[in-house]
Amino acid sequence: MDPFTVLVLSLSFLLLLSLWRQKTERGKLPPGPTPLPLIGNFLQIDVKNIQKSFTKLSKVYGPVFTLYFGQQPTVVLHGYNAVKEALIDHGEEFSGRGRIPFLDKNFNGLGVIFSNGKIWKEMRRFSLITLRNLGMGKRSIEDRVQEEAQCLVEELRKTNGSPCDPSFILAYAPCNVICSIVFQNRFDYKDKDFLNLLKFLEENTKILSSPWIQENCNQELKYTLENLAVIVNDLFGAGTETTSSTLRYALLLLMKYPQVTAKVQEEIDRVVGRDRSACMQDKSRMPYTNATIHEVQRFIDLVPNSIPHAVTRDVKFRNYLIPKGTTVIVSLSSVLHDSKEFPNPETFDPGHFLDGNGNFKKSDYFMPFSTGKRVCAGEALAQMELFLFLTTILQKFKLKSLLPPKDVNITPVVNGFSSVPPPFQICFIPV
Repeated sequence: MDPFTVLVLSLSFLLLLSLWRQKTERGKLPPGPTPLPLIGNFLQIDVKNIQKSFTKLSKVYGPVFTLYFGQQPTVVLHGYNAVKEALIDHGEEFSGRGRIPFLDKNFNGLGVIFSNGKIWKEMRRFSLITLRNLGMGKRSIEDRVQEEAQCLVEELRKTNGSPCDPSFILAYAPCNVICSIVFQNRFDYKDKDFLNLLKFLEENTKILSSPWIQENCNQELKYTLENLAVIVNDLFGAGTETTSSTLRYALLLLMKYPQVTAKVQEEIDRVVGRDRSACMQDKSRMPYTNATIHEVQRFIDLVPNSIPHAVTRDVKFRNYLIPKGTTVIVSLSSVLHDSKEFPNPETFDPGHFLDGNGNFKKSDYFMPFSTGKRVCAGEALAQMELFLFLTTILQKFKLKSLLPPKDVNITPVVNGFSSVPPPFQICFIPV
């Protein structure tokens, strides 16, 4: 046979083999759109608005459906009931971590966030014990956050009320809190090593905000300096960029909705006053401020799909059979924007977390840090930082926008791994 005929026959065979494999697998997996050979469902997903694509697909195939990224099947969980059933009711089976190939070179399955199996369990346990020994969860951490909040305020004063992009400044404080925990020392905001660290973390976030795929994982347990370095990197990555991005988005939303800002500042004046520093004991007496911070986290949907999970063994789920190692995407966005729990979910409204008497109202649907066994270990610290940093800023400054509220753009620049707020200018006017 001539080379062209051989090539055509070979390609035909590969296509038929691909179709046969997908048909065999799909008999066990949840339903989903028919994938194309080799490329799967890539053409059926809008990478610029993945959440919209997932919502459309869930209306056709239900809250649990299968997509193919290339030839690898991925199960998507959409909506509170499916997410709760998987991550809480079947927490152990869904506690694996799906792989993100372009991160493999840097993390190699080590650390806490991107590790699996025995490595993950051992490193998470080690990290939690070590962090507690270093003061996490104790009064000393609150003191450090309060100290850093005052340093942040002083840095903002240096802008002299002039328009500025607060992105980098707002990263100083949460990064220094992690520094004080890990290194038992904070850094001056002009320290070159400190600034280089922040630039590195910012670049990581930009990379993670692009579309991604998954694959298999190495299970070898490693207590090495490399593993410890990855754990520290996890702490800085999860503890700096997420908090600073949330703070940036909070300020943007407060400029967009000045009536909310006025209510928060009135509550701060009434409960905290202008002279003393806010503390965590104030939080229970500040329901509107607490509701506003929760609504910021709900509305911005910082990590729309969490970090990919994977099933740790063959699992029967809602009458489907999901094979061990299958990647699972958890749509946190579908929970945070559930219209039954949060009326008009696309509208920014602190009332979503207030009852009829103006008291703070908890919600099981509040999952910005995910839920279950893979819930963010730093959730308590992040909530403390958001409350103390934002309260201190609003205690000391009036926020002035360069644009009328109606013209303030709050649409995220990218919506892949994380929702990054658009760049903006703001004036911090001392009060």
